[in-house]
Amino acid sequence: MSGSDYSLPSLREVVDHYGLLAKKSLGQNFLLNMDVTRRIAKVAGNFTDVTVFEVGPGPGGLTRALLEAGARVVAVERDHRCLEILADIQAAFPGFFEVIEGDALKLSPQLAIPKGNIKIIANLPYNIGTALLIQWLSNLDRISSLTLMFQKEVALRLIAKPRTKAYGRLSILTQWLCEGKRLFDLSPKAFTPAPKVTSSVVQLIPKLIDPSEKALLPMMERITQHAFGQRRKMIRSSLKPLFSESKLTELGLNPCARAEELSIADFVLLAKNVSP
Repeated sequence: MSGSDYSLPSLREVVDHYGLLAKKSLGQNFLLNMDVTRRIAKVAGNFTDVTVFEVGPGPGGLTRALLEAGARVVAVERDHRCLEILADIQAAFPGFFEVIEGDALKLSPQLAIPKGNIKIIANLPYNIGTALLIQWLSNLDRISSLTLMFQKEVALRLIAKPRTKAYGRLSILTQWLCEGKRLFDLSPKAFTPAPKVTSSVVQLIPKLIDPSEKALLPMMERITQHAFGQRRKMIRSSLKPLFSESKLTELGLNPCARAEELSIADFVLLAKNVSP
């Protein structure tokens, strides 16, 4: 379906008509610039044989761009004020757009979209973006890609390398399970209201990982939590509840190293050798 197949008022007109003001409590910053939302839809790739899972569509700027590009979209929105606006978009794209009123933290993409491949594409609310990502990483079944907007600081953590300040728990879990790249940044002026931070669009492609290694996720979460919970300590101290110093040495790791010096492979090795 192309843009010429429907007629909707501009996003600015819609927001003004409904008196929709962004709620700080919901982490809302509306993206009303359709040039930007179309750019996000474009970098998200081909929409053949996939369904898009969108979180927090708000007034529907990104939603419109995705539908214009031919995507089928299932969106989760917890702000009831936006439902009437999204119903107008639904009417303009019959059969292509479904809205679920609810909390994305309580609804998995696989439950929302029971069959077929899924692409997660969202301008994530700042206040729950990291929590959502960790939740999605725990179950990547049928997810072919994630194209997500975070505040830039979080985006840099996702792709950070060892021995850098941004490298941490989120870097390890993300890069262990996905290939990731930062695509482009957006200035605060692109949003209404303008946040105090720059935003970045990131794309993650899940890796093909053996199920036996994926089963290490609870251990990876536990170990990285201990390691980076006391970031400045040597791992002989931060990981003491899980490993003796002699065990670390036996595994070929320097007990005097700090967590940020360990590679993802090192953390996988630890997860394979931790006592239950």
